[in-house]
Amino acid sequence: MRYLDLAIGKALDLGAEYADIRVQKTSDEVVMLRNLSLKNTSHNVIYGYGIRVFYQGAWGFAHNNVFSEKAVLATTQKAFEIAQLSARVNKDKKLRLAPERSYIAKYETPLKIDPFTVPLSEKVELMMETNRILLGYEGIRQAMFYIISHKDEKLFASTLGTRLELNTQWIDPMVSATAVTDSDSQSRTFDEGGRSTGWEWVLELNLQEKARQIAQEALIKVKADVLGPETRRTLILDPNHLGLTMHESVGHPTELDRVLGWEADYAGISFATPEKLGNYRYGSEIVNFMGDNTLEEGLASLGFDDDGVPAQKWHIIKDGILREYGSTRDTAMEIGLDYSRGCNRATYYYDQPINRIPNLYLMPGTKPLTPSELIADTEDGVYIQGRGSFSIDQHRLNFQFGGDYFWEIKNGKLHRPLKKVLYKSCNPEFWNSCDAICDERFWRPFGVINCGKGQPSQSARMTHGSAPARFRNIRVGGSQ
Repeated sequence: MRYLDLAIGKALDLGAEYADIRVQKTSDEVVMLRNLSLKNTSHNVIYGYGIRVFYQGAWGFAHNNVFSEKAVLATTQKAFEIAQLSARVNKDKKLRLAPERSYIAKYETPLKIDPFTVPLSEKVELMMETNRILLGYEGIRQAMFYIISHKDEKLFASTLGTRLELNTQWIDPMVSATAVTDSDSQSRTFDEGGRSTGWEWVLELNLQEKARQIAQEALIKVKADVLGPETRRTLILDPNHLGLTMHESVGHPTELDRVLGWEADYAGISFATPEKLGNYRYGSEIVNFMGDNTLEEGLASLGFDDDGVPAQKWHIIKDGILREYGSTRDTAMEIGLDYSRGCNRATYYYDQPINRIPNLYLMPGTKPLTPSELIADTEDGVYIQGRGSFSIDQHRLNFQFGGDYFWEIKNGKLHRPLKKVLYKSCNPEFWNSCDAICDERFWRPFGVINCGKGQPSQSARMTHGSAPARFRNIRVGGSQ
């Protein structure tokens, strides 16, 4: 596209130290069914371009959705003028960009069936059949089914000579059942958090069988006992649940802009500050976290980030020790790194890229261990599946999590179902209490499609993952 070269040439003529342009077309489709009634179908397309200019250690950003030579030149001029003003305001704090080479590349999400080519009637038929199964169980009063499909078609060019074509997609089906009695109502949800793949994943999930399972579990949950007063207990957490826990307590604290204090107003800063690198015991010796934007079907597996930095894989925590962060070209230099880990991403064309969580996951245990063996080795504890409520402080240190489905463990067996369970802990108490992780046969990914950050707010996605893991001596109790 000629507009790429036009913007880059104009930025260089103005005196930019670096500039890039990102032309982006985003398509979103949402289909929502409540019981047997179609409540929403929407298909939105957002199309335009964003231009960044780096001048005298400061950024300028401007965007437009008018595709003409005049508009592109004017948008580039505006971005440069904003960079000039920013440089004057921040004259005592000049940013630097980590070195990067140029790339000419194309990346596409591997998929077999594009969700946007599947007829709406076919989607609704699948959803109707699934909800009929849910509502066929006496006591299930509400069935919900969402399918969200997302596609980004992106062209990127920079003054480094980089030219990229990036076409990425993800899909997320979510099913929930709500059981009601005279005294309570409880829901059980199936939601894997989305994956970067096609409609074939929805077909492979066998959602009718999943519907039977969540309906039965919702009926168990609504009649379950409340755990009682808080005390120190053992927790066994499944991968779906741990996805949210690691997102909030490891993912956000290791975003380098948050570590540096650049991100504070929206969701706080981080306790995991740079002097802790290489010496801070974040978790027990079996705790290993990878940043991995090359992960198959990972939601942050985009080929390149919005700095034009290629996807990478690296240790964030190794053998329990904090080793590195998720970084960008401008944050990396602040702690003496001469490379970026490729974590700069924007949501839409009109958003300026910001430091985001990569695909981040807990490595499985190295010794053979099944979930059944883990439960059998636990005398007194609680087994938690699925996501629930969460709360975490402004330093990403103290936190509280709920869940979606609970069992009490007694003498190595699942003793009774529970509801309304909460646990409280802090970094590093929680991750240092991890004493067992099931092996790679039981590792599963879990996606997040709605990670909010920034002002104006942006929503990003990334994939987490783990095998079932055990945590000792955690404060666990029932809420009312």
